[in-house]
Formats: sequence, C-alpha cells, structure tokens
Amino acid sequence: MAILVGGGPAPGINGVISGATFEALRHGLEVIGIYDGFKSLAAGDATNTCTLTADDADECRLKGGSILRTSREKPADDPAKMARVVDTLTKLGVGYLVTIGGDDTAYSAFKTAETSRGAIQVAHVPKTIDNDLPLPDQAPTFGYNTARSVGGELIRNLMEDARTTGRWFVVSAMGRSAGHLALGMARSGGATLTVIPEQFEDGKADLDLVLSIIEGSMLKSAALGRNYGVAVMAEGVGEFLAAELQSRPYVEITYDKSGNLRLAEVPLALILKKELQARNKARDRKVTIVDIAIGYELRCAPPIPFDAEYVQQLGWGAVQYVLGLRRNSKPGGALISLRAGSIEPIPFSEILDARTGKTAIRRVDIKSDTYAAARAGMVLLEAKDLADADLVGRMAAQAKLSPEDFVKAYSRAAAA
Repeated sequence: MAILVGGGPAPGINGVISGATFEALRHGLEVIGIYDGFKSLAAGDATNTCTLTADDADECRLKGGSILRTSREKPADDPAKMARVVDTLTKLGVGYLVTIGGDDTAYSAFKTAETSRGAIQVAHVPKTIDNDLPLPDQAPTFGYNTARSVGGELIRNLMEDARTTGRWFVVSAMGRSAGHLALGMARSGGATLTVIPEQFEDGKADLDLVLSIIEGSMLKSAALGRNYGVAVMAEGVGEFLAAELQSRPYVEITYDKSGNLRLAEVPLALILKKELQARNKARDRKVTIVDIAIGYELRCAPPIPFDAEYVQQLGWGAVQYVLGLRRNSKPGGALISLRAGSIEPIPFSEILDARTGKTAIRRVDIKSDTYAAARAGMVLLEAKDLADADLVGRMAAQAKLSPEDFVKAYSRAAAA
C-alpha cells in the first residue's frame, strides 16, 4: 500500500498517515510513503519513496506538518502523466493507494483508480482547514477545528492588545469560497466583527460596502465607549473586490493556472487598513489601525485532541475501504468520511464533478441559528440602529457628520 499527500498542509495529516500505516501493517501489507505528492510519480520516478514502519507511525501521529511532505502536482489534467503514475505505482508493486489532500488530489486519485482499471484500489481522505466540503451530517473537515483553535487564540491576543492600546486590528483569514474558518476563529476569539462572502446574498460586494461595514462597527463601538476592536475578513471577500483593487498602486492581482485569484498574494488586510486610514484622515478622526494576515500559521499546527482522534479513524477507515472490509465499499475509489462515528465511503462519482474535478462547496448558512448567534455577538451597524435617534446622534458625532448624512452614508452597511 502506498500513501501520498497533496495540496496545502492541514493539522492532522500525519495522524492519517499513522492510522493508515498501523492498519495496513496489521493486515500484513508493506507500506510505502510517496514523497511530494504525485510529483515524482507523474515523472515516472519510483525512487522518491520510503518504507513506513510502526515506529514511524507512532512517532508522527501527533505532529503537525507532513512527514511525506506535499506538492500541488495534478497529473489528472494530463493522460500521459496519469499513465506514468499508474505505471510507476505498478513497478513499486502497489495494489492499494491512500491519498490525503484537497480537490486536485482527490481528482488525481479518482483518475488513478480509473486509469488502472481497478488494479489499484484507491481511497482519498479529504483535508482542508476551510471546512468547505459537503461531508455527511455537517461533519467538519479534518484540521479545521485545530486551525480554528489556534486562530481563535491569536484573535484573543489581538483583542486584548486592542483593548489595552486603544487601537483597531484588521485581520484577513484563509477561506477562498467559504467563511467557516474566519467566522469560527473570530467568534472563539471574541472579535468585534467578521465579514464573510456568504453575507452578500446577491453574490456581489464592492470596496465601499466592505469598508462601510467595518467603519460602521468602528463608529458604533466608539459611540458605545469602546475605541478599539478586531475586524476579521475571510480572504474570499477579496474575490468581490479584485476588479476595483487592480487600480491601486500597491496591489498586484495575479491568477493561478486554473484561473483562480491568488488570494494569498492579495494583501486584503493591508488594503482595507490603508483605505480606512484615508477615510478617517478625511474626517480628521484619529484611529490607529494595524493589519494582520492569519493563515500559514495555522496549517502545520499539531492537531488538537479532536482532530488527533478523528484523523486516526479516517486513516484506519481508508485501509478498511481499499481492502474491501466495509459493507458499503464499492469499486472505483471513494472519499473517506465519518457519519455518526462510522466510516462512510463516498464514491468519487457521487462527489466529484466529472468536468471540473471539483467537489461542491459547503458555505456558511447565514439563515442558520449558528450564524444568527455568531452575528448577535458582533458589534455591527444594523438597520434598527439607524432608527435610534440617540445612538445615531452619537455615531454621527464620531463620524463628524449630521445625523441625516450619517444615515444616508451607512444605510447600505446596516443592511448587509
């Protein structure tokens, strides 16, 4: 059996490797670790490997990172590369493959099963700290809870700094398509407000609206006697603003080979800070604002107990599946998930779009009680606030506007 890891790191990868290795060894299999994802396999290189032992599995299971490293190689886009992947695995004597990764790795895993015509049984364990895969019963993706925990602690520290020094922090958090991580770490860390892509129900937002939401929170906080706070933005909000941001001299918009905006290279927090500083300067209002990006700090953290246990079971379940030991095992490869504590393989054909190779995105349900409770804990400018003459008067004084002009200027933000 071979194990490989693709895509970006997430807490718990080594735990999956450990769980799968222990279970495979228990069934008498030799376990081969493939370094650097599909990269060497796609090049026909069978030497970039190691033998995984019980000692390796025991030593790595609670560590962050990946002992097999990782890469973003996606051979599924090239039939010649896929042929080399299968040929190289065959030369290594591999009859079973466990992959750990995101959409691209899952699609390459699916293509491996398909290209081998069933000669290689494949199981894929999905990982993403974004928590945006549609797993059964809203189960979290592994690594998310650890990332939320570490991120929440960082937000708590920033919130205390804001309170102590009387300043504002604007924080961008990882999350291209969904705001789960930004919302989770913001609420667990006690941030003042969170802005996520899902709250713009029409799928549209502009820079003025986003800035007004943050400014509305700053002004409301000040009117309530709190001249400090932490605003957390999901980096996916930057997708809405890309066209506007291209005109800024300090922003360079680039795209990857799949046409996706390189969000990690767009300094969203810095952009928002500069724009907010300009607005406050125009009003002769002194506010200290600091920009922070949180993302890479979360990906290789050691897994918290929840994820440490979770990933061991996923690794175990992946081997159970490829060996055909599950009642619900089906040929053709599957994504390994849990439902109510039991392993549930989801066939690739049911979760991957055959045209794009992508899974559906699980977004934050803004109509849920979970989101309603989170929003209730934020300091946000709301429509009812604009009907409160006393509060409007105090906020307008902070903005150095008349009450009428304040209501006119912030009505969009109050409705978002």
